Amino acid sequence: MAGWLALMLLLLVAGRVTMASVNLFEVLELRSLIGFALLAPMVWRQGGLRAMATARPLQHICRNTAHYTGQYLWFLALTMIPIAQVVSIEFTMPIWTALLAAWFLGEHITLRKTLAIGLGLIGVVVIVRPGVGDGNAGQLVMVVAAMAFAIAIVLIKSLTRTDPPVVIIFWMLVIQSVLGLVPSLVVWTWPPLSVWPWLVVLAFCGTYSHYCMTQAMRHADATVVVPMDFLRVPLSAAVGWLVYDERLDLLTVVGAAVILGANLLNLGRGPLVRRAGVAEPSSKA
Repeated sequence: MAGWLALMLLLLVAGRVTMASVNLFEVLELRSLIGFALLAPMVWRQGGLRAMATARPLQHICRNTAHYTGQYLWFLALTMIPIAQVVSIEFTMPIWTALLAAWFLGEHITLRKTLAIGLGLIGVVVIVRPGVGDGNAGQLVMVVAAMAFAIAIVLIKSLTRTDPPVVIIFWMLVIQSVLGLVPSLVVWTWPPLSVWPWLVVLAFCGTYSHYCMTQAMRHADATVVVPMDFLRVPLSAAVGWLVYDERLDLLTVVGAAVILGANLLNLGRGPLVRRAGVAEPSSKA
């Protein structure tokens, strides 16, 4: 999860640079295509394309359709409601993830995990301070996006029980390339040469951040891993302050402290880390 957080922060910077001159659909498509080249050494080490075979193609399709849908709806909501509301509603994802993990994966929602999720949400609200106003369609769109991300997270956890991380990332690149092919071709214009290095950085972060997340899911319950993603909010605020000279106020510091406390609470009595290669007990999938 530390790798996931670091790569997602770098992805934020690369995304800002590329989105200034490249259409979103192109960015998503090029990220997947470049990701193939970046993942190739790991595919080769695993035994080549033959080793990428999976017995669960439908689950891969469902997971990546949900993830791609979540990305699309997130950007759509960003054009309809204030960014503070987008971020706040996005971080309802752990709630949906915990419920879905309990339902489909048989994971237990303990009181400690419930408190950690609640504190994490409070910390996010303190930082983004969403405004109060009349509801609109954008808020509903963002709720659906958070649910789509939660479905993708739960399906990753299920897939890690049968498929290695490299196989999961390989099929993510394949399926999302297919999903984004037509819309990217409709708006296609070649990116400027100066943007291509940032596209490579974006593709690297987009590919290997998911590898880190997948590995984390192999070693801990989804209801332990996902709340750690709350740290992305205060860390993103720090990147904004250091890179873009955005103001870092007292409430952001307070919110970061609350989120850190929530994660420490969540991990304080979590399950022992499983050794890599040790099979997990059978449960719902």
